[in-house]
Amino acid sequence: MSQTSIPKVIKFHKQSQQLELAWNEQSFQLSAEMLRVLSPSAEVRGHGAGNEVLQFGKKDVRILKLEPVGNYALKITFDDGHDSGLFNWPYLHQLCHEQARFWQDYLDKLAAAGKSRESGVIAFKSVD
Repeated sequence: MSQTSIPKVIKFHKQSQQLELAWNEQSFQLSAEMLRVLSPSAEVRGHGAGNEVLQFGKKDVRILKLEPVGNYALKITFDDGHDSGLFNWPYLHQLCHEQARFWQDYLDKLAAAGKSRESGVIAFKSVD
């Protein structure tokens, strides 16, 4: 299977805020929060290595709209106004298959920065 192939299933579960994608017989679900904090946009990734912008307070973010972009990507509009990332099929495929690693990396970065997934919550970083 080509990693760039269009998923056989693209379904958004509005109540749970989960994007369901399936390639062949494997089905995956990605949360709105995960998609938002791992957006491939320049706003999140920055313009080059070391310029990434850690997203926090996005636990309750919701997806407002999903739009296909040609045959190669999805554009996702979130309720916090973010809509500039194009999620191409290879990136979504990678997020699905490496979800646990991506999520743990994100949680580790949040903890190191003393930030929280909760909106309006101030987390404190312990200093030894």
